[in-house]
Amino acid sequence: MPLIHVLNGPNLNLLGQRQPEVYGRATLADLEALCIEAARPHDIRFLQSNWEGQIVDWIHEARHEAAAIVINPAALSHTSVAVLDALNAFDGPVIEVHISQIHKREAFRHHSYVSHRADGVIAGLGLEGYAAALRHVAALIG
Repeated sequence: MPLIHVLNGPNLNLLGQRQPEVYGRATLADLEALCIEAARPHDIRFLQSNWEGQIVDWIHEARHEAAAIVINPAALSHTSVAVLDALNAFDGPVIEVHISQIHKREAFRHHSYVSHRADGVIAGLGLEGYAAALRHVAALIG
């Protein structure tokens, strides 16, 4: 089965602790378990970093390892041309996920560089957005 990379950006390591009224009480480990189940029978590589360069490196690795990327770039959505450029070099489907509804939040969160490359964007469904993204890419890659 083709591999799917699930990439998570800055501060997502604090899921369940940081702003639970926005992001919920589930932890990053809970999210990983949900993603593993939602992706079956596909395997996933589930990663999180607070470092932009690490995420860029993982996207580069995905070019050789993965058939699809599900990415929650978090705050890098709104700032990182580097992440966009790396995603533009990836040939498979890319789905951008946001736990919160970014369009109901501060104005600076309404723009995402990553959306320029994403084949789909899911925002505001909580962790279920990841499951929806994984089901979608699994159907695309077979």
